Amino acid sequence: MANHVSALKRVRQTETRTATNRANRSRVRTSLRAMREALVKGDVKAAQEQYRTTVSTLDKSIQKGVLHDNTVSRYKSRLNARLKALVTAKA
Repeated sequence: MANHVSALKRVRQTETRTATNRANRSRVRTSLRAMREALVKGDVKAAQEQYRTTVSTLDKSIQKGVLHDNTVSRYKSRLNARLKALVTAKA
């Protein structure tokens, strides 16, 4: 256990940052899961709407330092390809 005042402060800061990072990571995972479920259901309109919110969440995760920008680019590319395949299959 920390004994110095500065060490105690660092413990408090770490707990706060950990909670924030966990919430941000959870938000990203939930959004990705919802997007994948929308793609599996095959509803084009719902999938397109969910794609917009998922991309927004992914972009925010870059700003917050949750994910690397190349990782997000890869996710967005793959999701867009699946969405495009769904749209062309329905058309």
